[in-house]
Amino acid sequence: MAVPSSSTGSSASSSSFTPIIFTLAAFLVSAVLLHLGRRSKSKSLSLPPGPPGWPIVGNLLQFAQSGKQFIHYVRDLQPIYGPIFTLRMGSRTLIIISSNELAHEALIDRGQMFATRPRENPTRAVFSCNKFTVNAALHGPVWRSLRRNMVYNMLSNTRLREFQDVREVALDKLIERLRSESESTEGSVLVLRNVRFAVFCILLAMCFGVDMDEKTVENVDRLMKKVLIVLNPRLDDYLPLLGPLFSKQRREAMDVREEQIQTLVPLIEQRRSELRDPSPEKKSRSFAYLDTLFDLKIEGRKSAPNHAELVTLCSEFLNGGTDTTATAVEWGIARLIENPEIQSKLYADVVSITGDRTVSGKDVEQMPYLNAFTKELLRKHPPTYFSLTHAVLEPTKLGGYDIPTDANVEFYLKPMAENPKCWTEPTQFQPERFLSGKETDITGATEVKMIPFGAGRRICPGLAMGMLHISLMLARMVQEFEWLAHPSQDPVRFDEKLEFTVVMEKSLQAVIRPRKKLGDYP
Repeated sequence: MAVPSSSTGSSASSSSFTPIIFTLAAFLVSAVLLHLGRRSKSKSLSLPPGPPGWPIVGNLLQFAQSGKQFIHYVRDLQPIYGPIFTLRMGSRTLIIISSNELAHEALIDRGQMFATRPRENPTRAVFSCNKFTVNAALHGPVWRSLRRNMVYNMLSNTRLREFQDVREVALDKLIERLRSESESTEGSVLVLRNVRFAVFCILLAMCFGVDMDEKTVENVDRLMKKVLIVLNPRLDDYLPLLGPLFSKQRREAMDVREEQIQTLVPLIEQRRSELRDPSPEKKSRSFAYLDTLFDLKIEGRKSAPNHAELVTLCSEFLNGGTDTTATAVEWGIARLIENPEIQSKLYADVVSITGDRTVSGKDVEQMPYLNAFTKELLRKHPPTYFSLTHAVLEPTKLGGYDIPTDANVEFYLKPMAENPKCWTEPTQFQPERFLSGKETDITGATEVKMIPFGAGRRICPGLAMGMLHISLMLARMVQEFEWLAHPSQDPVRFDEKLEFTVVMEKSLQAVIRPRKKLGDYP
């Protein structure tokens, strides 16, 4: 640590370092004691193998020195340590599972045991209202109440069909934006940015059910991105004793939380007011997720969700389905550009059902090649390479190893979906593999071959919605345009990086050509 020069004298300079010195000294003493306690405890456990780590920090230093993103760090360790291995990341123990069989045993055969969540860092706990969300809640009455409400009252196939008009409006705007952008750039468009905005518009309407101008939509979108950024892991998440050194970051996170509440509460109250309005035009307003939350009864609680909890639940709905869907569509367009033959087959599949009519959500159910393409897309490019972190309800064993309750159990999806025991030519992108007549269960209920939405009790509740939105957006984009490589990205590269999801390392820029209507051909 370099000591800065000071014009105020040595006494002022030394006194300014007293809190830092005291904090570091306290950290070192506490860390040594913690490490000795952990060492004693770990000797009595038979954890899965893993790379040896340093005292206190575990494998954190090795990870930092590797210069890799976490998904690439784990990718390189998996062939060395096998289908289940351990990483010690400071105070956290991560157990990485990449075996199809072990994943099925844990998530399906012993689903209740592995159905809870680990402890949260303090910042994330503030944003989740201490795990008052579907994804973060511990296995128990709160989780059951929240999940049941979301699945049955919002994400059932019947309910999803009620939002057909919302999807049509958003996709019309997407096509308009792509066409306008291409006209000003000689055919060039940025895929992810436009798709992400369209998905967000759909979810925003589904969530709040209130009219918003484009400026409001952009403001809420910007805020949601800020929330995701502030929730990115920090060093003190893994070494909590360093917390005092990150007080500035914690204050910034609290400012974002306050902004989140100040931005969303007016939308919440606007919807509440509309629901109370007896006028016919207000009563005919479409249903919204928020409607299910105002008087939601939670097992073990007498009160309905408060303002902070409503903000948290609405934010979960928005953030949970935006980047995952948009990322998948970007990878899908990249695959269509890479292989024009696949793009031609997909276009033929769409127009065989729709002709010159605009494709709808009901149409995509009748398109076998589109559905095969979507499944292959999610096999090769799951939006996240790890399902949301699991934890066990009580100490147990898996694969012959101990799984303690304080471990983060991570299911590494990528090698499961490319396991040569399950797939022929697993590294190749081949939608035809799903046209063989032998259906693949992407929920993992019968066997784990690919589980892009997780599996078991904590499977993503938005599976049906995600599949619908990905398929429909791809169908509409291919129906309207032919997709070609941009000169700066020819050929398309499939390198990846981790942001909120696993995205293309270089955001996809493409060239589009409007397609003729079938009636325009001679």
